[in-house]
Amino acid sequence: MRLNNFISSTGLCSRREADEMIKQKKVKVNGQIAELGYVVKPDDKVEVNGKVLEEKKDHVYIALNKPVGITCTTERHVEGNIIDFVNYPERIFPIGRLDKDSEGLILLTSDGSIVNEILREENNHEKEYIVMVNKKITSSFIKNMSRGVKIYNPVKNEYTITKSCKVFKINDRTFKIILSQGLNRQIRRMCNQLGYKVISLKRIRIMNISLKDLPVGKWRYLTEEELKSIGRK
Repeated sequence: MRLNNFISSTGLCSRREADEMIKQKKVKVNGQIAELGYVVKPDDKVEVNGKVLEEKKDHVYIALNKPVGITCTTERHVEGNIIDFVNYPERIFPIGRLDKDSEGLILLTSDGSIVNEILREENNHEKEYIVMVNKKITSSFIKNMSRGVKIYNPVKNEYTITKSCKVFKINDRTFKIILSQGLNRQIRRMCNQLGYKVISLKRIRIMNISLKDLPVGKWRYLTEEELKSIGRK
């Protein structure tokens, strides 16, 4: 496990905050100043500001049906942040994101080591959404969404074509889409490129974890079966 993941897994802070502490030389491994990217071995002693850390064994895994208006950030100064909304007694953080204007399934955990496993694009983990748009859905729209849409990627300052995906029409203005990709606001950007505007967007599934009958604004712990599917049982 990389050092930033190890520090995060103890519940001390996020991976990003761990990286900052490593850069600031506040982290030692076996008495030596640690470097970014160090891989922690089972017998390593990790210290932050002189305090020895131990990996947390009993992690928390939560499924939340996020309402519109809640922001998926751990920054507590942001109004409507997801951490204050859930108000869990231990330190947790969201896995990935679901934009403020969208609702539905978002996972939260205290386990920093699982984040990359779920989010890594090459793992092809499915995410399923129900989307309503502002005008009648055509067969051409479904076909184009399915085979990939050319959208601008501001991070790389270039255009990219989204991966092919599964798209099914539900009614004149509603469709279901199953992605294995997670670009920022991807579905909204795909729709915009094809001349449609998203009216509502709800994520209903991540891998084999579904909302089921979980009410909007409520959360639950993952089941034993769900934990097994993500390698945590």
